[in-house]
Amino acid sequence: MIRARIAGVGMIPFAKPGQSEDWDVMAEKAIRLALSDAGVGYDKVQQAYAGYVYADSTAGQSAAYRVGCTGIPIVNVNNNCSTGSTALWLARAAIESGMADCVLAFGFEQMLPGALGAVFNDRKRTLDHHLSLQERIHEQDDTSPLVAQQFGGAGLDYQQRYGTRDEVFGLISVKARAHAANNPMALLRAPLTLEEVMGSQHLYGPLTRFQACPPTCGAAAALLVSPSFAAKHGLNARVEIVAQSMTTDYAATFEGASMMSAVGYEMTHEAAQAVYEHAGIGPDDIQAIELHDCFTANELISYEALGLCPEGGAEAYIRDGRNSYSGDHVTNPSGGLLSKGHPLGATGLAQCYELTHQLRGTADARQVDGMRFGLQHNLGLGGACVVTLYGRA
Repeated sequence: MIRARIAGVGMIPFAKPGQSEDWDVMAEKAIRLALSDAGVGYDKVQQAYAGYVYADSTAGQSAAYRVGCTGIPIVNVNNNCSTGSTALWLARAAIESGMADCVLAFGFEQMLPGALGAVFNDRKRTLDHHLSLQERIHEQDDTSPLVAQQFGGAGLDYQQRYGTRDEVFGLISVKARAHAANNPMALLRAPLTLEEVMGSQHLYGPLTRFQACPPTCGAAAALLVSPSFAAKHGLNARVEIVAQSMTTDYAATFEGASMMSAVGYEMTHEAAQAVYEHAGIGPDDIQAIELHDCFTANELISYEALGLCPEGGAEAYIRDGRNSYSGDHVTNPSGGLLSKGHPLGATGLAQCYELTHQLRGTADARQVDGMRFGLQHNLGLGGACVVTLYGRA
């Protein structure tokens, strides 16, 4: 089977809302960086997949046209927070199917300050299944953002099962900032103490403000090629997608009374298992993971869903430092969504950017030693989860 190669990646530093350039300018810059990194002109691109959540239809065309108007198919993708990796999933599929030899995936977002909320208030809620489940399981809090209640509720569920203390969740934020200090692309690079994390504004369940990712503007891109295209054009495309899986919610998600299920535990577990089975490796073979830490609670439960530690073992995994350098795995060497930021359409491709550089050995001060495999986990409520395994070709 053909394995898609990552020929080039591009990313711009993420910024706070109101401090970024326009969405199309950000996207153009990320695309040009990816093309330059690959050493390929836009005229060689045969298809493009554009990811964004908060922009009008065909915004992908508007952004790509700033680079060139070549008549290629451009598909606009919106899968909530997993949008960027969904664009990557489509680009990979186009390469592996033989439909194209050079495909661009890019994502961008120009966000507003504050917590995520509904855009359309004149119609039925898109997340009605998920929000209704949360309302049945935990008490509604009108002072807390809805998404914080979803993931905070998952944290409460985990605590009820295993007795995990609030501070264990806070330690994830401390680790995220420590990693982000070495990432010039990260939005939040100043270190945090556990006392600062736990003393910040309470959101819901075990979560505080410093345990939530900030609204962010930014863009990232990846150019995928076939091995034959790379050889023909002399490209140094030595990172490949070894395996990839996308899942959506299962019926059991809404039949039980688990907020861990509602925020994607089963989606993550099943996608990860499919990737491990396809690749013939397991979690112990992976050195670095870029996972979806929109809230610390999601990072904690994702450790177990991805098989990085046993069920109920997340507290020991965190306290023992097994989630960082010199541990079992380096989780979010970039600083993750908590520190790097979370421009929804760009996040999955920013994760691709990080793991590509890790496997190339070009991640500078945040380089993980002995890189052979990198795992990416990108989750969107509503729902979709994409897990991608990268390796050296």
